[in-house]
Amino acid sequence: MFRWKVWLNRIALVCLISVVMISWSVSHSSVLAEKVQFQILQINDVYEIAPLAGGAEAGLARVATVRKDLLAENENTFTVMAGDFFSPSALGTATVDGDRLAGQQMVGVLNAMELDLATFGNHEFDLTEPQFRDRLEESKFQWFSGNVRDAEGEQWKNVPDYVIRTIESESGEKVRIGFVGTTIPSNPAPYVSYLDPLDKMKEDVEAIVDDVDVIVAVTHLNLPDDQYLAENIPEIDIVLGGHEHDNIQQWRGKDFTPIFKADANARTAYIHRFTYDTGSDELEVESELEFLTEAIALDPDTEKAVDYWEQKAFDGFRENGFEPEAVITETEIPLDGLESSVRNESTELTHVIADAVLNSATDVDVSIFNSGSIRIDDVMPPGIITQYDVIRVLPFGGEIVTVEMSGELLEQVLNQGLANRGSGGFLQTSGVTQDSDTQNWLVGDRPLDPTTTYKVATVEFLISGNEIGLDFLNTDNPDLKVLSKEGDIRFALIDQLQAAN
Repeated sequence: MFRWKVWLNRIALVCLISVVMISWSVSHSSVLAEKVQFQILQINDVYEIAPLAGGAEAGLARVATVRKDLLAENENTFTVMAGDFFSPSALGTATVDGDRLAGQQMVGVLNAMELDLATFGNHEFDLTEPQFRDRLEESKFQWFSGNVRDAEGEQWKNVPDYVIRTIESESGEKVRIGFVGTTIPSNPAPYVSYLDPLDKMKEDVEAIVDDVDVIVAVTHLNLPDDQYLAENIPEIDIVLGGHEHDNIQQWRGKDFTPIFKADANARTAYIHRFTYDTGSDELEVESELEFLTEAIALDPDTEKAVDYWEQKAFDGFRENGFEPEAVITETEIPLDGLESSVRNESTELTHVIADAVLNSATDVDVSIFNSGSIRIDDVMPPGIITQYDVIRVLPFGGEIVTVEMSGELLEQVLNQGLANRGSGGFLQTSGVTQDSDTQNWLVGDRPLDPTTTYKVATVEFLISGNEIGLDFLNTDNPDLKVLSKEGDIRFALIDQLQAAN
């Protein structure tokens, strides 16, 4: 019978590094024997190799420093990635030698950092099949996944369902750790198939439970699915997850199985220190949420890899008309591009992008774009803005198009944009507002007229019918007429920022 003790041990601020400590334990009996220790460094949802917030936080070179410190503390340290790093990445959109980097820079830096283990996130499959296969071949770390298969239902080369690692104490006592992985079946690609992530996790745990002492579930799932695993598979000792982009600590099930997720882009990393008693089968864990701030030095070896891939990507951007290091302007206010912000409300950053779209054409009444096109997931601090910052904001670019649409259609689009709050289909606008009293739409200072035709600047993706709830917004709609194309939204944003300088 498992017995858990869970408590909040400490919250400390040391040299600008915030640490949240959680301890818990599980035991089968009171027999004492040798205690064997090991550690796991957990990151997830990392799309940037370099530091963020003007260099003040994050960066894989900082993760590498933490890793080396942990190895000096205990050589039995595993660095684990809980999915999502091939895409979406600004550097990954750079074309080099005729193809986008498409995560090549991520693998290169993670190799330099000496990542140990990784499971798939849903965005790994944003790549083409050749790109995806190349990234697997380039990886020096071990992939594992229980439920992700190729189109024929076969395992990917060198990607087992689970991985077992054995550590040994000085006296020869051995502890076997089973790492099992599973991934949310979204972002479907024609070269990928999925087994049920929850059923397959249960099957994999059953397959190894008699062969291991500790079971670590490494997942890339929605939180409710992680909760399901914790509640329904008691053999799992800890869930290390990703996908939400925010740090999470929860305990679920009658055994109070813990679920941990770190912040995206390595703003934070979790450190889990395990102590396993080989006689009593008791497992104790101390978990720290460590904020990766400028108080942590950049590991020089990993930083060299970051610089190499950054410059390689910058050369590719230059081939496409960008000058990534060129200064556009200097802002006195922070520009909030966090997903949690732009998918729920307007920010200073969304205002300037919407104005850029509006001003890209003449005599336009309204501009509309989807917040999902903003992928920076960062707050740009006051200071210099470069062209690369614009690429980080809008890595996939996209053509601005000017269309005519009926007022009835425009109203329908705007209402659906509000209904999409919380997702990438939440729409950002310029030239249109909502009356706070009546909730009616105003174009300029006049009520939106369903019988009037409006000139709207938007992005090509939005009129493809592929956005959430906006399948009716497509070029086959008789209430929509395409007038002209105005160029890449990133160049429009550069022009807007320069004009405001």
